[in-house]
Amino acid sequence: MALYVQKYGGTSVGTADRIKAVAKRVVATREAGDDVCVVVSAMGDSTDDLIDLASQVSKNPPGREMDMLLTAGERISMALLAMAIHELGHVAVSFTGSQAGIITTTEHGRAKITEVRAHRIKEALAEGQIVIVAGFQGVSSETLDVTTLGRGGSDTTAVAIAAALEADRCDIFTDVDGVYTADPRIVPDARLLRRVSYEEMLEMAASGARVLMSRSVEYGRNYGVAIRVASSFTEDPGTLITEADEAMEKAIISGVTHDTSEAKVVVHGVPDRPGVAARLFREVAQRGVNVDMIVQNVSTAGVTDISFTVPRDDIERSREILAPLIIEIAAKGVEFDSGIAKVSLVGAGMKSHPGVAAEMFAALSDAGVNIEMISTSTIRISCIIREADVERAVRAVHAAFPATPEVVDV
Repeated sequence: MALYVQKYGGTSVGTADRIKAVAKRVVATREAGDDVCVVVSAMGDSTDDLIDLASQVSKNPPGREMDMLLTAGERISMALLAMAIHELGHVAVSFTGSQAGIITTTEHGRAKITEVRAHRIKEALAEGQIVIVAGFQGVSSETLDVTTLGRGGSDTTAVAIAAALEADRCDIFTDVDGVYTADPRIVPDARLLRRVSYEEMLEMAASGARVLMSRSVEYGRNYGVAIRVASSFTEDPGTLITEADEAMEKAIISGVTHDTSEAKVVVHGVPDRPGVAARLFREVAQRGVNVDMIVQNVSTAGVTDISFTVPRDDIERSREILAPLIIEIAAKGVEFDSGIAKVSLVGAGMKSHPGVAAEMFAALSDAGVNIEMISTSTIRISCIIREADVERAVRAVHAAFPATPEVVDV
């Protein structure tokens, strides 16, 4: 007997009929002789609807009350799924995040899981029940208040529970077939990846792939949880995310990702002396703004320009942070640019194959795409370009690199 954790996203449980279809899939796993714990998201766009409702009654709703409101969506999904499973003749029990033992930090709207006390889940499974857990939520160990985990929180819930239960695999069911070599909406001939390493998936998630959020992948890597991404509407096996092995290392490139959610900030005329850059980025970090790519120009006459990217949603907060800071560090000014995009090439095989960067840059050049910033890791190359060029850039880079053994045509 195996133990599987299955997570179903909002689209998968978006209607009563889809909840019934998920119930049949869950029951089929149980009738095959395996234990199953299910994690569910809120139905369809219900979380967005709740956020909109909150905005109608409050211009600045308290974080605690927003978490109380938003966790209602997953509670609805879990209860309805439990009912549907009961209709199919099986016993199911639903738990909120706190009932399931999801212990978190206190930050409302972006809490992090610190511990999973899964004894209630284990007891229910031992009794032969199907367990359903509300994703995206937990309880603060300090205040005992309900918390939410932020974007991708249900994925993280599922992987964390799989780690706590030492499950054989964590299946993330969504509305796509798995992880592709590029966004199929932009690249029609994008190919489905059958296997991806944790490291590659982390880089792809961080650089724009929306199939999985990086926090869930990082949790899986840290605790050795095999993650499978598949569609809840087909029987295709999808993509397996696990440790890299010798066969996987043969793949030069795993995918081309893009991200249009960032903005570029350029601080002009920064005094080139020790401690200034640290002062700049420490203040930005302490105010909760996440910085991605950073480039510092060569110093001229004792000053330099520092460019970096931040989430586009944080532009106004960045303005507030940098306005007094520019005066304090005696910089000449700051410029904000929200018309950018990031295109990235990801693949573990880059480490042993020279010339990948040159080929990527050549592909962008041939497509008439100008590169404004470049950032690299051992398995990723990212370029900041104009947002208007992003689709052309993704197609050009994808075409420059052939399929690898870990890719299948669909």
